[in-house]
Amino acid sequence: MNFEDKTVIITGGSEGVGAATARAFARAGANLVLVARTRKNLEAIAVELRPQTRVEIFPMDVSDADACANLFRKAEYEFGAVHVLVNNAGYHARGPVESVSAEDLGTMIDVNLKAPILLCRMAIPYLREAGEGAIINVASLAGRTPVPGAATYSATKFGLRAFTLAVAEELVGTNIKLAALSPGPIDTGFIMDNIDNVTDLTFSQPLSTADECANEILKLCSNDKRERSMPPISGFLTTLTNLLPWVGRAIRPLLEKKGRRVKRALKSAMHKQASS
Repeated sequence: MNFEDKTVIITGGSEGVGAATARAFARAGANLVLVARTRKNLEAIAVELRPQTRVEIFPMDVSDADACANLFRKAEYEFGAVHVLVNNAGYHARGPVESVSAEDLGTMIDVNLKAPILLCRMAIPYLREAGEGAIINVASLAGRTPVPGAATYSATKFGLRAFTLAVAEELVGTNIKLAALSPGPIDTGFIMDNIDNVTDLTFSQPLSTADECANEILKLCSNDKRERSMPPISGFLTTLTNLLPWVGRAIRPLLEKKGRRVKRALKSAMHKQASS
């Protein structure tokens, strides 16, 4: 897909992967509609990118159905059409399920699963009207194999992945592409700002960067892949442990040991950086 003058909606678009994706689409000439909860953060990325392209910001809660409907109406009003939706907004309350509050459990389901399903449903008629389009849902390796200590988050990403692949089948023969990006740990504040509560198992896998994820999102809009796991070796490992759970249980102690070592090194580097 040529992104020049196309309209791209990105949820969670003010920081991390969302901001990196906004920058990548801006370089490709797309018009941007950036969504997040905090106006100040949205304004900062908009100021950065407006010299390159047109940017509209929408401070909103993606779990608000009325706000979502209004988002598409305003995007079409401002730019004439909607071509790409990137469902990137996410929420993670970490810890054993019995230690997570009912409110946080509900928020994970609302933000990580209910909202992208609703936004996809709303986006499809706009993409049909535009004549082409793509919806990229940011899932997770946690949606490919169960992750203890992240049970509900893992469940929402399993659900989002399944939804993406099913709707992609429904849209075969149209000019609308659906795909999921399933990254492992990413070097952003989503993980690094809460590093002590992130499972050791998570850090057993190589860190990706926000820019690497953004580049894959742009590729998924146009290529023939339904899913991209990052890094690929971790995608293979999650497939193996999902198909053969006993393998996952057998190697988990080794992976957790590696993850603890990586976490210590990362915390040490962060401490040195903060002290310099």
